[in-house]
Amino acid sequence: MARITGTRQSPTNKARTRATAGAGLLLLGTLLTGCGAEPGEIPLSQIRPESPTATPQPTSTGGAVGAAAATPAAPARNGLIVSRAYTDASRTTSAIVTLTPDGTAQQQVTQPPDHVRDDRPDWSPDGSAIAFDRTDAQSGAARLWTVAPSGDNAHQISQLCETGSATADCANEDERAPAYSPDGKQLAFSRSWGALDAAHANQIQYSDLYLMSPDGTNVQRLTFLTNDKPYTGIVSNPSWSPDGKQLTFEYRTSATGQPADGRAIYVVNVDGTGLRQLTPWELRAGDRASWSPDGTRILFTTYPAGADDAPGGGIYTVHPDGSAIGALTPSPSDAAYGSAAYAPDGKSIVFTQASAGAGSDLYSMRPDGTGVARLTNSAARWLGRPVWGTAAVPARASESPQASPTPGAPGVPGAPGATQSAQATLTPQPGAPTGSAEPTPAQAQGQPNDDENDLQDN
Repeated sequence: MARITGTRQSPTNKARTRATAGAGLLLLGTLLTGCGAEPGEIPLSQIRPESPTATPQPTSTGGAVGAAAATPAAPARNGLIVSRAYTDASRTTSAIVTLTPDGTAQQQVTQPPDHVRDDRPDWSPDGSAIAFDRTDAQSGAARLWTVAPSGDNAHQISQLCETGSATADCANEDERAPAYSPDGKQLAFSRSWGALDAAHANQIQYSDLYLMSPDGTNVQRLTFLTNDKPYTGIVSNPSWSPDGKQLTFEYRTSATGQPADGRAIYVVNVDGTGLRQLTPWELRAGDRASWSPDGTRILFTTYPAGADDAPGGGIYTVHPDGSAIGALTPSPSDAAYGSAAYAPDGKSIVFTQASAGAGSDLYSMRPDGTGVARLTNSAARWLGRPVWGTAAVPARASESPQASPTPGAPGVPGAPGATQSAQATLTPQPGAPTGSAEPTPAQAQGQPNDDENDLQDN
């Protein structure tokens, strides 16, 4: 059987790699009984639920919240925001950057090689680390990394499959979109693997949600959406509830999925039970959703059908039971929106927006959609996929004046010309002249091609 181990795991620790999902799933040890294999030697794609998972049904979009909200914790400190930014004009290389809550003091945290993309960052709960994925320029495969906010100690997390493994369960393996649990003891992430369907844009065979310890051990498979339906979709962008008991994630169906080329937000319990669809297919919700700190609301972004770079869509909230869906941004809109996230204290939201034909910047607003303020004026960098953490703001940066709300009607995103924050220059990659025609990085194998619209988090 295929051996799946982390690149930094000792041979004596093969039992660290597990593929369980708690209640409703068979423990790996049980599966191996009578098989003659050791833990870590069974193909993860063969690990299945005890019974077939029923097709999740959308919940009602009206009515009162049925479940009790999580007990609110003390308001957390609003620290630095982390984001993705391109380091070259042709958008072939991207790095992880941090900035203050008012949009000033941008600092480049990672130093990716040419044509490599660092993306989809997430803060550890204590603000001491940033997890992100790094997409290789040649293969298009993403791997999980962590780095300190200072840029120190950047390293890859042990991946499930050994580099160069030719087993079917490791073919075209891709790991991306890491998300820290509220206690910092687990990372949720998306894993895709298997053969590619050349007839349908190289759609990957399998894609599901996994959990593991931040060091790459104690791996568990959480969802089985594609287990019996290969080539039907991509599972990505997990986000934890404040109490650590549930996760939301994006499910984006393929041309052969049901429905074809759809996208929606799903919810699942941390033990693998309770899988259900949170948003209706008509909304086309995607990106990483964000739970309010008190657990009563979930923030998400929608995308219009058609070309990936089409304007429209918006930022919405919904209760955890799927009720009371409401828009925070105006509709219809000639702007394009990207992912959004709550501040740790729940009193602000940071989000991505781009005017028609322009690059993206970061904005903030109140939880009801009012008080919109433009935080950055660096559209050429395509800042996006922001997450607001608790890492302390440097003393000098905290003395900077706050960005003023954009003039205009409440809830209407600001136009260019709002207060411009001072920006630290991002480091251009060696050998990448600004504005030169450079090769486009390889598309992630089996992943939707989001090169045309960097607001979309796939």
